[in-house]
Amino acid sequence: MKVDLHVHTTYSRDSLTTCERLLYWARYRGLGALAITDHNTVAAALALRDMAAFPIIVGEEICTTRGEIIGLFLQQEIPAGRSPAETVRLIHQQGGLVYVPHPVDRVRRSALGCGALLEIIDQVDLIEVLNARVTFTLDNLRAAELAHAYRLRCAAGSDAHQGFEIGQAYVEMPPFQDAVSFLESLTRGSVCGGISSPLVHVGSTYAKLAKVLMATMAMSR
Repeated sequence: MKVDLHVHTTYSRDSLTTCERLLYWARYRGLGALAITDHNTVAAALALRDMAAFPIIVGEEICTTRGEIIGLFLQQEIPAGRSPAETVRLIHQQGGLVYVPHPVDRVRRSALGCGALLEIIDQVDLIEVLNARVTFTLDNLRAAELAHAYRLRCAAGSDAHQGFEIGQAYVEMPPFQDAVSFLESLTRGSVCGGISSPLVHVGSTYAKLAKVLMATMAMSR
């Protein structure tokens, strides 16, 4: 099955993709499962878990004091603003998996970075070695080198903020039932896909501005 492990919905401040449109694009791309990883919330992931006809992994892209860490197979929301070590502890405390997205993306200020990653490397379950929104392909290659050096499982995600991006990067892997079987399946999986056009970032910027404008208009009424 094809599994995109990094997808955003309108619950993220830089996305306008509704849950309904997300399901449409997932079916269109032939995906067998999705990880919903909105910024600092699991609301959409919990809603989609009940809506979707295929497995939804409840995830959250959490803003820590050093950069972003994704929790997968979460039961409840992890608070933002904690240290990476504390965030990792809270993810594992509820049986979740620690997934580090775009760890060494030189353009993205939200990247965890090599230094912070190495401080928690023994607690990391998987590393994103293919992020479709990375500007420089070399940064994905560097992430893959880190994963192989520390014998960590490799993962991939579109980092989709717009519906048509979904499935641009994914893992092809055997079916799974829970976090434990997911890790076993990922070991036998293959990273697939490629890089999205740089123009996708225009959509994210538009989404941010549109939401600010809508909020401003609502306050002025």
